[in-house]
Amino acid sequence: MRSTPSRRATATGALVAAAAMLAVGVQAGSASADIAAAPAAPAAGKVNPGKLPADLTPAERGALIKAADAAKAETAKELGLGAQEKLVVRDVVQDRDGTTHTRYERTYAGLPVLGGDLVVAETKAGATTGVSRSSRAELKNVDLTADVAPAAAEKQALGLAAADGSKKAAADRAPRKVVWMAKGAPVLAYETVVGGLQHDGTPNELHVVTDAKTGEKLYEWQAVETGVGNTQYSGQVTLGTAPSYTLTDTGRGNHKTYNLNGGTSGTGTLFSNTTDTWGNGLPSNKETAGADAHYGAALTWDYYKTVHGRSGIRGDGVGAYSRVHYGNAYVNAFWQDSCFCMTYGDGTANSKPLTSIDVAAHEMTHGVTSNTAGLVYSGESGGLNEATSDIFAAAVEFYANNANDKGDYLVGEKIDIRGNGTPLRYMDKPSKDGSSKDAWYSGIGSIDVHYSSGPANHFFYLLSEGSGVKTVNGVTYDSPTSDGLPVTGIGIDKARLIWFKALTTKWGSSTNYAGARTGTVAVAEELYGAGSPEALAVQHAWAAVNVGTRPGTTPPTGKVFENTADVSVPDNGAAVTSSVTVSGVTGNAPSNLSVGVDIVHTWIGDLIVDLIAPDGSVYNLHNRTGSSADNIQQTYTVNASSEVANGVWKLRVQDKASADTGYINSFKLTFP
Repeated sequence: MRSTPSRRATATGALVAAAAMLAVGVQAGSASADIAAAPAAPAAGKVNPGKLPADLTPAERGALIKAADAAKAETAKELGLGAQEKLVVRDVVQDRDGTTHTRYERTYAGLPVLGGDLVVAETKAGATTGVSRSSRAELKNVDLTADVAPAAAEKQALGLAAADGSKKAAADRAPRKVVWMAKGAPVLAYETVVGGLQHDGTPNELHVVTDAKTGEKLYEWQAVETGVGNTQYSGQVTLGTAPSYTLTDTGRGNHKTYNLNGGTSGTGTLFSNTTDTWGNGLPSNKETAGADAHYGAALTWDYYKTVHGRSGIRGDGVGAYSRVHYGNAYVNAFWQDSCFCMTYGDGTANSKPLTSIDVAAHEMTHGVTSNTAGLVYSGESGGLNEATSDIFAAAVEFYANNANDKGDYLVGEKIDIRGNGTPLRYMDKPSKDGSSKDAWYSGIGSIDVHYSSGPANHFFYLLSEGSGVKTVNGVTYDSPTSDGLPVTGIGIDKARLIWFKALTTKWGSSTNYAGARTGTVAVAEELYGAGSPEALAVQHAWAAVNVGTRPGTTPPTGKVFENTADVSVPDNGAAVTSSVTVSGVTGNAPSNLSVGVDIVHTWIGDLIVDLIAPDGSVYNLHNRTGSSADNIQQTYTVNASSEVANGVWKLRVQDKASADTGYINSFKLTFP
């Protein structure tokens, strides 16, 4: 078994309408991710246990963060960052085999960089194996002189809030200078946060980014994510409470549940009692909604801890808190980073509190997403953010196995938010709600995120259960596919592992649907092996919602550019390239550029293989995975939509260890 050179040692939205806030980074547009083929496949259907999430204690996670923070300057140097760039450790997760995934944000000349987030994967020995970036733009030569005054940026933000129907709009804080890296070259900007209330009474945290040179609005997003007890929805359940009889879950990070009693700010009053019995199952009893929310939070905590090894929303063992009875007949629920809390209205006529299991899990998951990938709640990344909350809401329901609220692929089926007994959303066929989309199309990022979430929800259902008619826990589904071809499911247990690992190790703030496919395929190959039924099912399920193509059976068709000349790969030597010149293709390369790689080489774990675009951008295809397996004969799908198609494209291969040899046999690009 070969040793790996060590760089450093590592320690062992609202439910109906909302938006996401990132602690530092926000990115719109396409995310780039290193595309890595998986190690040799384990037995079909068997997960590679080493690639499952490690069950870290808060102290172990803290040690990993401390180690990453101590080495961040060295990491920045290894990544080739400029002298004015610095890394800020945001989160660390670890696989059971010791692979560590560290999520960083960046600063430039001391200013926060919105959209500069990245994830670095390292082996247990400290060798970097991959980097996923939210933006491939170079962070350099940023003019830090502002021509626009902060007051002008604030005025613009207040005007936008007023146009959206906000009430009591006022700047929550003075505009701050940032570097905006959302599209193209980074620029100096102001970020203004507007407080008050939105048009429907939801708290307002509207973030507006203004170009500090021109005064142009660059971006905006809403940071409020609108997502023994006798409960209304789950029957009689056991609640975690403090000995003094308050709704304080001492076993789950001291999560507390408060009664706002119609208020819209503060925490209200902590539920307390003279006995340890809460509510009577009726909405007229204030404790009933408190019991439902408290129970949903406990189930969600247990799910993430038991299934994914995550101790709480941030992974630090600290519980969020819940607030119920928000406003008067408020028909929504939401998550806020600023208070680290979930808030629930009482629904129409104050008779249907939005406190069912799936709503609680949905809102808490907004917190998990914010503290991992940070998917910005706008465009395609916003749809993926909202879908992630729906997906784990279903996962928590199935995990809970509550007789009164069995697991299903319906969203909000208990709370009757439409007033006609139908669910809020359907995962098997999202368009059944009248607004959501069943499949991806160009321009889907321009619609409300609750509807652009449809393709991701549909993908997850298909991956879990497959297409066609099926009855699960008494609910009958009939899931179509966009291409009319069938999909065979792999079960929700495997599907949820794949989605969570992609969320925490592959995706960044701006990941779009193409990037989501790339990340989930890479994760499925890590967990189950390249070519495994699970990895192929992921590809089939994405193709069934019009994201990419079906795997295997039909070669990509279109305009082909190929180089069949052999290029020797020196043993443990310099990188070599094989080139093709693309011409006659209009505009940019596609989001599903097909890259055919045929490399004859023993021990492919020695090899790093990259696709180099005409402008020099690097897309990693293979990063020293596969250990002793021979040869790489694989077709990769790359989102190259930000690249001009015509020009010289290169396949770059480097052997990074001794004793094994080989050559590039052929390199092919197919433009569909």
